[in-house]
Amino acid sequence: MKSRIAVAPLLLALLAFSGAVSAETLLIQRVQEEGKALLPARGQSMDQVKARYGEPTQRMDPRGGQKRQWPQINRWVYPAFTVYFEKSRVIDVVANKADAEEIGPKPPIL
Repeated sequence: MKSRIAVAPLLLALLAFSGAVSAETLLIQRVQEEGKALLPARGQSMDQVKARYGEPTQRMDPRGGQKRQWPQINRWVYPAFTVYFEKSRVIDVVANKADAEEIGPKPPIL
């Protein structure tokens, strides 16, 4: 009998928590829904990305490249994603947050 009494508050707490979590939009959920086929692929050149997605809304200043051991990294920002290039080839693509309510990565340090 005592175990049933202890379980009831736990179940209520879990139900309340699950409602709060489902109300938030997670960045990873949006990316999975949109599909990776819409994003640039690793290994594509800058020219290929520009031909398919157009001119980026912002080209960030290159980082690295000062020493021979560190390659130059370029970042192009599009409305939905940011493309990272090593020299002139895509090495990664990161989805941008859609709005302030979406939970995802913090903005880049400038």
